[in-house]
Amino acid sequence: MKITATIFIFLLSFSLSGLLFSQDYLNRPEFEQLVKSLENSPNLDRDRLNSLFSSVKQQPKILEAIARPAEKTKTWAEYRPIFIHQQRIDGGIAFWKEHQETLLRASEKYNVPPEIIVAIIGVETRYGTQKGGYRVIDALATLGFDYPPRSAFFYKELEQFLLLEAYARIDLEKTMGSYAGAMGYGQFIPSSYRHYAVDFNNDGKIDLLHDPVDAIGSVANYFDKHGWKKGEAVAGRARINSAHYNQEALAALLNPGPLKPEHHVRDFTKYGLESVDHFAGKEIASAIKLAGIDGDEYWITLHNFYVITRYNHSRLYAMSVFQLSQLIKTKMDYEIAY
Repeated sequence: MKITATIFIFLLSFSLSGLLFSQDYLNRPEFEQLVKSLENSPNLDRDRLNSLFSSVKQQPKILEAIARPAEKTKTWAEYRPIFIHQQRIDGGIAFWKEHQETLLRASEKYNVPPEIIVAIIGVETRYGTQKGGYRVIDALATLGFDYPPRSAFFYKELEQFLLLEAYARIDLEKTMGSYAGAMGYGQFIPSSYRHYAVDFNNDGKIDLLHDPVDAIGSVANYFDKHGWKKGEAVAGRARINSAHYNQEALAALLNPGPLKPEHHVRDFTKYGLESVDHFAGKEIASAIKLAGIDGDEYWITLHNFYVITRYNHSRLYAMSVFQLSQLIKTKMDYEIAY
């Protein structure tokens, strides 16, 4: 593969970016801005922030990880086995059984099926067993100060995280999470923690880090607030009908973007893509093609699939959650029946 001189210089400069920035965050202009923006917040005066940030370190591994997320570097054939396998299905059954009453209560209150809640927590943290190995304050400072492509976003998340000390009694120095600053069973980023987390066990504290009950209720609330439609389908397989196949016209309809439904199912049928699950022709949908282990897979995705992508914008992520949820539900139904 040929790399032009311009691209090479860009890649080299980006790879060295962590070395070009000062790692002493206390002397960075971004830190001064942070102090000013939080000066009226509880317990976050300059002395407190100086104390917190005296131990904050840039994490080069975080900059490396965010530059190559699995959702953008792997095919569906490579991505699917990471999250869909027997151990994760069995873990979902065990988690469901342990928290059956809570899941039922969350499902009834927020109109989100238990299997979707379980699958989210399963994909995110293996049901709470793998919540992340980075200090959240280090992760968000590294990305907010030293990752130019999305520094504005992560700087805001750093502000939101610091405010969680008063809001959710989080230990700002010890809280661990993902390389992107996501926390707890459901891997909520700080802004989602503040906007969608709920005290589902009514103990006066919102704890997504250690309390699976609050985590279950909060995941359900997140989906409810993002428009989950009770009882509606998520996605279904599709196939090419050679008698009507128009490759160019169909390619123009296949969704490369955020997967928001924009067409009728009948629009895909017209150009040779048939729904195996026989969705109604007037149903608003998207269609996607994934590079599966046995070749190209075609899927019709509906509104609820789009809602899953509001949790993580990747179609691969959303498809993993959907398929894992169905496998868990099928096995759970079988065990209940027999």
